[in-house]
Amino acid sequence: MLKVYAVSWCPHCRRAVHYLNKHNIDFEYIDIEAQPGDIVQKVIDANGGVDWVVPTMEFNGQWRPGKKHNDAELEADLRNMGVIQ
Repeated sequence: MLKVYAVSWCPHCRRAVHYLNKHNIDFEYIDIEAQPGDIVQKVIDANGGVDWVVPTMEFNGQWRPGKKHNDAELEADLRNMGVIQ
């Protein structure tokens, strides 16, 4: 299942979650601020090793670094990751 590392106050996270819900894509929402250090470190590593950026997504070991929300870019990334056909 797609994992979405996010925070409630992030507008790009809210837009990504809205997109996923609108397109009936199953996902697990994970509040990055409530995670233990080892999980936070994985998200930091997925974002180049400096700091965590959200929304960061993971599917079957493939990571999508956090970035500004763009519907078309998110759709392309989800296809490349195998989340959608």
